[in-house]
Amino acid sequence: MKKVFVTGCFDMLHSGHVAFLKEAAQYGDLYVCIGSDENVKSLKGRYPVTNEAERKYMLDALNCVHDVRVNTGDGIMDFLNEINDIAPDIFIVNEDGHSPAKEELCIKRKIEYKVLQRIPHHDLPVRSTTTLRTVCTIPFRIDLAGGWLDQPDVSKFHSGDVLTISIEPTIDFNNRSGMSSSTRRKAMELWKTEIPTGDREQLAKILFACENPPGTKEVSGSQDSIGIVYPALNRLHYKNNYWPTYIETVTDENILQWLESHLYLVTLGPRVSTYNVLENTNINFEGAKALADATAECWQAIMQRDVVKFGKAFTDSFHAQVAMFPNMVDSEIIKTIDEYSTGTMGYKLSGAGGGGYLIFVSEKPVKNALHIKIRRPSLSV
Repeated sequence: MKKVFVTGCFDMLHSGHVAFLKEAAQYGDLYVCIGSDENVKSLKGRYPVTNEAERKYMLDALNCVHDVRVNTGDGIMDFLNEINDIAPDIFIVNEDGHSPAKEELCIKRKIEYKVLQRIPHHDLPVRSTTTLRTVCTIPFRIDLAGGWLDQPDVSKFHSGDVLTISIEPTIDFNNRSGMSSSTRRKAMELWKTEIPTGDREQLAKILFACENPPGTKEVSGSQDSIGIVYPALNRLHYKNNYWPTYIETVTDENILQWLESHLYLVTLGPRVSTYNVLENTNINFEGAKALADATAECWQAIMQRDVVKFGKAFTDSFHAQVAMFPNMVDSEIIKTIDEYSTGTMGYKLSGAGGGGYLIFVSEKPVKNALHIKIRRPSLSV
């Protein structure tokens, strides 16, 4: 029998886990390696509901599983010691467990790499730990273009827009991944499981103030709180201030569906704790203007649903960010961009870079990429 290797958190064991493990076991003896409690905490910003000893016990009880181990490493590649010891023939992941780093590891070690689709057993519903562990409907957000203009140190040189979309929590996005996970945690502290009814701008200001109390040295941009509280697509205009001069929300279903069908996320893993994007900056008029101009082009392309122009402006906005904040990327991120950008029309990093997710604009499906669901107004305040 071939040795089959899978790794993950496997918190709150559910039918989706079992279906995945049973399918993986069809390829050989199944070795399951689970993330330690401490590493799950570092990646996701909170401990698993079920501790590592109980998770191991339940997985060991499944007939399809040959052996279960707790990973001894850390980070998204916490399984390296275990994969060295097991020496598998096949490494299997699902779509949201895929990362270029895992695939590259398998290529180097001549391990077969398979990505399985999430297909529920017979008539059972699609399950994920995210949907089971919380009834929390508070969304994440994606910075489509213009990020950094919500900082006065940038917009004082040139005013401009930031474009955000509010994202349903269909995926348990990693902590420190550029999806406003820290702002979302503050929202959960304030409101528990859902955004309350009320004036959106007032709610967003409350969330912004909660995350940035008096004395905060590095103020989180207000696009984070606005992108979480406001549904759909939003254009925020900044001019040398932490709060935008206006907020424009687009709820046109044709535009939202068009965006969903052209955006793909590839997992890079979370930013390391020592990452500092504010070192080696080169903020000036030329850079701020380039960012503002690219974002304006991006907005027009979205309104026209022109995917070619959208992809170019999307990329131009990212390059303008990197020109002012070069620490956003490193050699590994550039390598992954080069690998995945072929055949796509645009790309950028989520958030402040240094990890998280690469976002691609494409008319065709991107290999092993994640899809997003944009929050509609009917599910928001």
